[in-house]
Amino acid sequence: MAMNSLLSVENLTVKYGDRVGCRNVGFDLFPGEVLGVVGESGSGKSTLLNAVSGQLPPHSGRVSYKTRLNDRCDIYGMTEPERRFLMRTDWAFVHQNPRDGLRMSVSAGANIGERLMGVGWRHYGEIREAGLNWLEKVEIDDDRVDDLPSTFSGGMLQRLQIARNLVSKPRLVFMDEPTGGLDVSVQARLLDLLRGLVSDLGLSVMIVTHDLAVARLLSHRLMVMQGGQVVESGLTDQVLDDPQHPYSQLLVSSILQV
Repeated sequence: MAMNSLLSVENLTVKYGDRVGCRNVGFDLFPGEVLGVVGESGSGKSTLLNAVSGQLPPHSGRVSYKTRLNDRCDIYGMTEPERRFLMRTDWAFVHQNPRDGLRMSVSAGANIGERLMGVGWRHYGEIREAGLNWLEKVEIDDDRVDDLPSTFSGGMLQRLQIARNLVSKPRLVFMDEPTGGLDVSVQARLLDLLRGLVSDLGLSVMIVTHDLAVARLLSHRLMVMQGGQVVESGLTDQVLDDPQHPYSQLLVSSILQV
C-alpha cells in the first residue's frame, strides 16, 4: 500500500460459489489518476469494480480509502450508513445503463438536486441554479431542466447521470462501461466531455471498459484482466503499444485486425 494513494486494494478475492470472480487483486489509485481495467466478458473486471466500490463484499482482502481528513478507512469496516454517506459525497458511480443511476420518475433538475440535498444543501434557488449550471456543463439545454429523463435520448441520459454524480464534487468516480450501447458519434462526444471533466475537476477514476480506444483516451494506467486475475499492468500507452502478456497481445491484435 502506497502512503500517498487515494485508494488501496490489497489481495482482493470474490467468489460466486465455486467460481472465482477475481483473485488476489491489488493496486493503488492516486489523486487525479485514471485507472482503466480491460478484458473480455467474464474476465472479472466488473466484479472487481463492484467489490472496490463497496457494492460487493469480498471473501478476502481489503479496500482502504484516504478521506478528506487525511485518515485511511477500511471500506468494509465501515457501517452501512457510513459507507452510503461516502458513496453519495466523496464517491460516485456511473453505470453503463444510465437508467440504473437516475430516478426516471423525477425531472432532470431534481435528479441533480437530490444529490446536493444528500450532502446538506437546502436552499431551493441555489440547488436549481447548480442544476442549471451542471446541465450546461454536460451539454444539455437548460430549458430541459423540468423534463423527465424518459424524454431524453441515450446519450443525454448518460450525460445527465454524469451531472448527477459530479455535482457534489466527489474525489473518486467509478465508471462501468460509460460509453457502452451508444452510437459511435455519441460515444465520441461523451468521451470528449468525460476527458474534459476529469481533467478540469482533478478526479480520480477507476473505469471498466472492453473498448481499448476508450481506455487509451481516458486512462493514465491500465490493468488487463483474464480469468479473474490481473495479467498485466502499466502505463496505458506502454500496455497497448507493447503488450507483454500473451492475453494482452491477443486483445490488442484483435482490435487491430477489425
